Amino acid sequence: MNLPSFIWLWKIAAWSMGLSILAYLLLAVTGVWMFNARNQSTSQPTWLRSLHYLLGASLVSLVLLLLAIGIVGTLGHFGSLGHSSHFGAGLAVVGLVLLSGASSTLIGIMPWARPLHIGTNITLFIGLVWVSLTGWNVVQKYLP
Repeated sequence: MNLPSFIWLWKIAAWSMGLSILAYLLLAVTGVWMFNARNQSTSQPTWLRSLHYLLGASLVSLVLLLLAIGIVGTLGHFGSLGHSSHFGAGLAVVGLVLLSGASSTLIGIMPWARPLHIGTNITLFIGLVWVSLTGWNVVQKYLP
């Protein structure tokens, strides 16, 4: 397949990755804010939890979009998947984001859900660094 026709796809991927990192950072800020308010028995703004959920849903959507772009782009260019460690890093991040999102829905119901959610998000930081570094190597393959 002719790679230049995929440039628009890589632009969407670049923006999606940047927005994913921004969403993760904003989630970290709002999550720490909620954590501190809960532990210090102070009130949090009523909009904070809604914003945190909205950012989380955005992160899940962006990561799934990146997964789709990665699969379509790699299959279109190489004809198969798994040409670099970026594939494993991407799948790990997708799994962590989905686990984080799923565990967030159980926080008020199951006592183990909050520590799982927080631990997953800490691990997700490492995953995002890994997928960013391996992604940079992949980008170098596609640039002229």
